[in-house]
Amino acid sequence: MASADTAAAGSRWHVIDADGRVLGRLATVAARLLQGKNKPTYTPFIDTGDHVVIVNAKKVKLTGRKEDQKIYRQHSGYEGGLREERARLVRARKPEKLVEDAVHGMLPKTKMGEAMYRKLKVYAGPDHPHTAQNPSKLEVA
Repeated sequence: MASADTAAAGSRWHVIDADGRVLGRLATVAARLLQGKNKPTYTPFIDTGDHVVIVNAKKVKLTGRKEDQKIYRQHSGYEGGLREERARLVRARKPEKLVEDAVHGMLPKTKMGEAMYRKLKVYAGPDHPHTAQNPSKLEVA
């Protein structure tokens, strides 16, 4: 348990502004930070990643015709329980879900991947409640 505490103590906080950024490129940067691949101490079986706060999720860009063609699917587990929704409707209803799903898909599908995902905070607007953690603003090219 001590290794988890030391990994958490060494983690930093980053803020990424999604305004005008392409969704996939933003998600790859966030996933690498969450996994800790930007650090020289990266080890695949230890969670050395940082916390990531993404603001302005409603202004993220989708290239091409993905706004109308990309489909988000959910299944309840029952017969006929498949629900499908276009990206345009997902953005209107819950814009954070676009970014969360993109980043979640790039993380490992393990317990440690879920722990990394919990360190991601996404907000639709420009404000976030994590100023006490002194996050550093990260510029994404």
